Amino acid sequence: MLTRKSTRVLAGSLALALGFAATVPAGAEPRGDHADVQAIVDGFTSAGAPGAMVYAQDRHGRWSVTSGTRELGTDRPIRPRDRVRVASNTKMFLAATVLQLVGEGRVALSAPVEAYLPGLVRGNGYDGTKITVRQLLRHTSGMADYVADVLGDPDANNHPWRPEELVALGLSHPPLFAPGNGWAYSNTGYIVLGMIVEAVTGNDVGAEITDRLIRPLRLWQTSYPAAGDKRIRGPHAHGYHAFPGQPVTDVTELEPSLPGAAGALVSTGPDMTRFVRALLSGKVLHPHLLAEMRETVPARGYDYGLGIGEIPLPCGGTAWGHAGNLPGFDTFTAATDDGRAVFVVANGRLADGSVADTRHAAETALC
Repeated sequence: MLTRKSTRVLAGSLALALGFAATVPAGAEPRGDHADVQAIVDGFTSAGAPGAMVYAQDRHGRWSVTSGTRELGTDRPIRPRDRVRVASNTKMFLAATVLQLVGEGRVALSAPVEAYLPGLVRGNGYDGTKITVRQLLRHTSGMADYVADVLGDPDANNHPWRPEELVALGLSHPPLFAPGNGWAYSNTGYIVLGMIVEAVTGNDVGAEITDRLIRPLRLWQTSYPAAGDKRIRGPHAHGYHAFPGQPVTDVTELEPSLPGAAGALVSTGPDMTRFVRALLSGKVLHPHLLAEMRETVPARGYDYGLGIGEIPLPCGGTAWGHAGNLPGFDTFTAATDDGRAVFVVANGRLADGSVADTRHAAETALC
């Protein structure tokens, strides 16, 4: 769900291989001077990804390039408004929701988990009185991830999951380090954050994200699916994956409670770029909270703040954003302070099982 480290998340930790070479139509004619980005997405499909798309905004307007197909067996490319699972891009939305609650005085970044969820994080070396909200947001809590456990469960996609179950799976593994003494990507920590949102508001975390962010920002193609709602509703790209020893299959339908607050969102290129631009421009958080969000620590691939990463650009300067990886969809969203923004998606792995370098595509588009 995040960066190169995210290849451990809901897809990559089992070193999955696609094992096929997709037959796809030639890449779309690039608009303007975006041939370099077109070449990257064409490279994804030539290497086995069913399809790929880049949607971007800059001072010249909006543009997109696409290659391959949104559904195997057709010649229909992925379009900017096709819905996809954006996986860990959800973390930016959840972090913004938590920080809004901080601004309302309902959550404190320095407060321990135990203050909001008594008894949840306890045992096997864990102590919820020592893990803070800030550490959960920044992945410095030391909490082990639950994802490999559910990937090893052949029945995982066949029933809804309660967040308490996912947290228990993560806590069944010993802490990776003492709270605040390291960095390790933890979906478990973001499931806990979703539970904190529910505890202090009395509402479902998806409803809070919808009411606080999706509706006010008019993200009409974005949704937080309810548990049990496996379909992607409306125009969408299909996602494809090959689990070990299995042929490539359509994995578009996913139990959304499985990634839950760590990665359940469905969205589009225009909506994701609108959101990240609004976030960086101060339309979502008060300035001091946005500054808190952008206080980073060294991580793998790029420095990480509170639910968002700082990405150095090859042309100079930095962008802010997040990656998302799930079986079937690999995505990357980023924007700069001067208003450039990009969303990248590939709807399947490359033929050798590796992840399409969506970050490289995003950096090239921003530059």
